Amino acid sequence: MKSIITGIVLSLVWTWGYGQNPNPVLENYIRIGLENNLALQQKVASFEKSLEVLNQARAYYLPAISFNARYSIASGGRKIEFPIGDLLNPVYSTLNSLTGSSQFPQVENQDFYFLRPEEQETKLELIQPIFNPAIVYNYKISKQISNVQKADMDAYRRQLVADIKTAYFSYMKTLKLQELVEETRALLEENIRVNKSLFHNDKVTIDVVYRSEAELSKLEQNEAVIFKNIQMAASWFNYLLNRPFNTSIDVQEDVAMVHEADSLLVAEELAIENREELKQLEFAKRVAEFELKMNQSNAAPKLFAAVNYGIQGVNYSMTAEDDYFLGSLVLRWDLFRGLENRSKIRQSRIQLEQIKTKKAEVADQIKLEVNEAYYNLLAASKYVDAVRNEKESSEKAFAVIQRKYAEGMVTLIEFIDSRTTMTTASANYIIAQFEYRIMEAEYERAKGNFELPLANQ
Repeated sequence: MKSIITGIVLSLVWTWGYGQNPNPVLENYIRIGLENNLALQQKVASFEKSLEVLNQARAYYLPAISFNARYSIASGGRKIEFPIGDLLNPVYSTLNSLTGSSQFPQVENQDFYFLRPEEQETKLELIQPIFNPAIVYNYKISKQISNVQKADMDAYRRQLVADIKTAYFSYMKTLKLQELVEETRALLEENIRVNKSLFHNDKVTIDVVYRSEAELSKLEQNEAVIFKNIQMAASWFNYLLNRPFNTSIDVQEDVAMVHEADSLLVAEELAIENREELKQLEFAKRVAEFELKMNQSNAAPKLFAAVNYGIQGVNYSMTAEDDYFLGSLVLRWDLFRGLENRSKIRQSRIQLEQIKTKKAEVADQIKLEVNEAYYNLLAASKYVDAVRNEKESSEKAFAVIQRKYAEGMVTLIEFIDSRTTMTTASANYIIAQFEYRIMEAEYERAKGNFELPLANQ
């Protein structure tokens, strides 16, 4: 039943959009940006660092082998009194009395220092974990943290693709506006020439010439602004690609737009499936789950094997009496640590619930982004159609006014007004086309359906 309803909804949703054929120039710039962008390189470094942390966590499974050498010289310190005289002298006295001899001499009490004057110990030590849940969960946590870093890197890569497309289309928009200015300049210069000719033939007054020249000056002011916008757009685009700001930019004319079917419901599903922000939170949730299990496992005993082999004695020598071997099984079981672990378990549970709530919030935010991008693109597509019609109508109207002006049938004010209307409509059409492209790039990012190239890692 649900699938039937979904099918009906999809069939009723108005499908729209303009799909672009592949643009090799732009695709190449995206590749360069993904390879060279400085901010992305920092994200890549963070991901690579997380991989090394993962290797470090894996190393805890292996035995640790260390070489230790100690040579000590001691003097003084604690003294051990051994009352051997007090113990043996009464016995010796009795034996001497019984035997009538003195073959059992009296013995003095002995004192021994706890520290030997000289001592050395040289050994190899091997420690191998046998049962330690913390090592297992630490590895799993490190792996998920690495996944979080990769998702963060991919999220930035996706945003970078959208930024590069936006910068590219913004640059192309300024170039097209510059072309329009040049076309308008030619038109105004021709108008000045015609008006001067009419003035010299006493057909118009000098104010007509002045007004035409003022229109040209106004155009030159706009031209200066557009030139600045071109430079800034080029600088921003090259910045994203980590190139010198004055590097020339290749452009490719847009191919014909074609309709492609799409729907808001499908776009939302794509975003929930593809967006790296949700993947990050999913991996973060797994980190919290493993941290909870690790804290719960702290109540379990831990078992290690330890092996020592070496030599020890007063002096360094390698005789059979000097070397030794010691093997041990070490069991550690923390029975009570002031309720510290109980608090850690509670913290882990709270953190896990926070991440679950955050994930639900981010999912709603992503759907909101998709909705906004969807309707922005819908409005942009309608605006393109509207300004195209306005541009075509204004061009036809200006052709008529221009012919009438040449015949003296309309005033200069009417001519200038018609020309301004046509120029404005043409500029609006240029802006609308590239704003649509920019909205399209944002919609693509919001859906998360742009297939990112495989990272080097």
